[in-house]
Amino acid sequence: MLLIYTHKITTRFSYIMTQVFTRILGVEIGFTTKVEDFIKHSGAKITYTKKPLQNEFFIRSNGLLSEQGINDIQIDMGEWQGIPCFFSSNEQGSIPFDIFSASFYLLSRYEEYLPHVKDEHGRFPAKESLAFQKGFIRKPVVDIWAFMLLKELKLKFPDLKAKERTYTYNSIIDVTTSHSFAHRSFVRSLGGLCLDIGKLSFKRVFTRIKVWFNPNKDPYNNFKFLVDLHNELSVKSKFFFQFARYSSYDKNITPSNNKFRFLIKSIADYSKVALVASYSSFYNNELLKQEKKNLTSVVHRPVNHSRMRYNRVDVPTTYQNLIAAEFTDDFTMGYTHTIGFRAGTCTPFYFYDINLELKQPIRVHPFAFHDYAFYNYTRSQVILTEMTSVFNEVKNVKGTMISVFSNELLGGDGPVDWKELYASVLKNFNDK
Repeated sequence: MLLIYTHKITTRFSYIMTQVFTRILGVEIGFTTKVEDFIKHSGAKITYTKKPLQNEFFIRSNGLLSEQGINDIQIDMGEWQGIPCFFSSNEQGSIPFDIFSASFYLLSRYEEYLPHVKDEHGRFPAKESLAFQKGFIRKPVVDIWAFMLLKELKLKFPDLKAKERTYTYNSIIDVTTSHSFAHRSFVRSLGGLCLDIGKLSFKRVFTRIKVWFNPNKDPYNNFKFLVDLHNELSVKSKFFFQFARYSSYDKNITPSNNKFRFLIKSIADYSKVALVASYSSFYNNELLKQEKKNLTSVVHRPVNHSRMRYNRVDVPTTYQNLIAAEFTDDFTMGYTHTIGFRAGTCTPFYFYDINLELKQPIRVHPFAFHDYAFYNYTRSQVILTEMTSVFNEVKNVKGTMISVFSNELLGGDGPVDWKELYASVLKNFNDK
């Protein structure tokens, strides 16, 4: 067991130590505030205080884990063996920065509590993040730091045991619009046709009419392709369906459509089905609960996993609402148009609510990229190279690689063959 000595065991301290050592590294840990217990411990041990006791393995605390609420923090960037880090320590320590405070800062999304300018959908922009501004957004630094720390600890304590973890890949399919033209009401179909004619989009007019006579030809209807591909390659996948009424930003098939409901039920036979919460339910918790209840009634099994429309997350309100609606896992932690790790990690973690100073019972699954980050790319090989660079970072720390693809883009018409690209991603990223 690794024993960690500190002056005060706070909820922040317990939270981040458990995440770093137990969930990432698989190291058994214990805490103490008693010097005598620390000294007599014969195994691996760390002092996490302002000053070392003797000549032990020492990490200098900058105090963040002892504070409460949000404070104005000075970020001092540094480097540890070529890896960016912050909360650098000017005093002698076994490593050159406060790894635990830095990890807490990223995982808790501390910076998202601070004043910032939101985008048009009320989202925290990637460019506002420390990781983007300091150029480490494509690295799961929390995991990288953790394994670097483990290496240093094993040099001093060769008998320290850590449970080996394995790389996993999880493909998320975002279904916010299951069909482009099929299964729409007469009024919506006629309005869409008039709009296409007005824009002189004759190719869409032709496709729309063709789909009216054969709904299976709908360009977004690529579900059989996806299920067959996932089964062939033994890929872990989740289909997130939007199941909401029509609105300005929610334009899926009406939940009462029997063919849409049958589609969801058929997908649930082969893959886990979860909910994309509608744009309208973002600040409407009763609507969120109703959408969850309605989807549950279709698949006849619990719907505990969520994603938010347009990857909208307002910390901490979004997670408070999801908890109130009894969701256990959320897959929204990432940026739609920026590749990388919003929370600095590729390991699922429990949300820590700074306002309440409490670890909340909802697990956050960070994704590495959304396919719309590559929407304006014109060459598949360039996209695959970008995706692979992030995949390699995750594979190096044996983390969880999560990608988000939408059935819309997979059915799109453009210079990139998204279906072929997606198949390549699965073949490469599903490698154990």
